[in-house]
Amino acid sequence: MSEYTTGLGGASAPPRTSGADLSDLVELRRIVMREMNKVIVGQEAIVEYLLVALLARGHVLLEGVPGVAKTLMVKALAHVVQADFKRIQFTPDLMPADILGTSVFNLQNQSFHLTRGPIFTDLCLADEINRAPAKTQSALLEAMEERSVTIEGTSHPLGDLFMVCATQNPVESEGTYPLPEAQLDRFLLKLKVPYPSADEEDRILEVFNQGLRPHDINAAGVERALSPEHIARARAQIQLIRAEPALLRYVRQIVHATRSSPSLLLGGGPRASINLLVCAKVAAALRGRDFVTPDDVKFMAYPVLRHRLILDPEIELEGVTTEEVIGQLLASVEVPR
Repeated sequence: MSEYTTGLGGASAPPRTSGADLSDLVELRRIVMREMNKVIVGQEAIVEYLLVALLARGHVLLEGVPGVAKTLMVKALAHVVQADFKRIQFTPDLMPADILGTSVFNLQNQSFHLTRGPIFTDLCLADEINRAPAKTQSALLEAMEERSVTIEGTSHPLGDLFMVCATQNPVESEGTYPLPEAQLDRFLLKLKVPYPSADEEDRILEVFNQGLRPHDINAAGVERALSPEHIARARAQIQLIRAEPALLRYVRQIVHATRSSPSLLLGGGPRASINLLVCAKVAAALRGRDFVTPDDVKFMAYPVLRHRLILDPEIELEGVTTEEVIGQLLASVEVPR
């Protein structure tokens, strides 16, 4: 029996009816961070953002150079919450049927049966998604938006935990296909996975020097501490989080500021506003509060907005980054009291 189940009354306990006590969510966050830290050194903010996306029913685009544990993070999260995990290696010759599946004719009973592709899972890792052409990338669109896939005219639903975590390398351009804006907008968050600090890299080397291989999650002692029932109950509690009218206006003003900024060719749409609010509610809940603060909005603004904004070419030539523009916009919008 897991610590979470023991300490919180078991997986069958009903969800709370009041948003005042969110200790279950605080404990859920603590357990996820503790178990992930057994194989992930540093990257606490990235891990928390992944948990936010899972609870918000969203998808994540992870961008970082090879070797910064992008795949390991997703695999470890799936292990902790006892979710099914499948990895798809995107290549230029990958076809949509390789992702979705296809109908195969059975000679014995003279009928077709569906051979399901790797998209039929809980946490789907789309590794190096920008290496596949647009036709194959688009195979994910319906799955990400509708949580179902259509194969030969028949719709097949995906599981309640279904979440796409796609990775891409920011430095390679040869042989890659940039994601179209329509698909980028389907991702709830874009996370930039940085290099570890000097101290963190020292810890990584020490771990390997001691013979531990983090990619062997079981040997590293990572527990399957949670369950899909815990995630479902946490999602129900998040519905109780309050956002006052002034906070709603604050979210709207931030996104509207992206549309009028002279530094941007493209600002955020209504989906950006909705996603920013939802993520801020999850962030508040994970800290035990049943109300959203401006700090929750600021915490989520960068990963929610960075992939939805297109810089003006002249501004980009000057070396200005999307993160800098977001920071300027957050400073320009009055914070509600």
